[in-house]
Amino acid sequence: VQCLSGRIRVVLADLRPDQRTYGEWQGLELSAGRRQQLYIPEGIAFGLQTLTNDVEVGYMNSEFHAPDAVGGIRYDDPAFGIVWPLPVKDVLPRDLRWPLFRRDAD
Repeated sequence: VQCLSGRIRVVLADLRPDQRTYGEWQGLELSAGRRQQLYIPEGIAFGLQTLTNDVEVGYMNSEFHAPDAVGGIRYDDPAFGIVWPLPVKDVLPRDLRWPLFRRDAD
């Protein structure tokens, strides 16, 4: 993921049950001026929030897009408690329908 213009906040949530960071999240800011790229491994969910009006984002996938294989978590899922820097105003209808996250019983 790379911010080509403007600034974005990227939030990552670990959905890999075999990792010690399972169920945790982290956020960071990307901007066009810093010219950074972020690698997101398989099993990490990510979302972003635009921080400026002139945002362009580029990203690459390791596989061809398969709409039936897409999954996600809600931006406001209490299991994560993600803190967004700005009020959340626009969310894709698809993203509002994701079920709440459940940790499997150990």
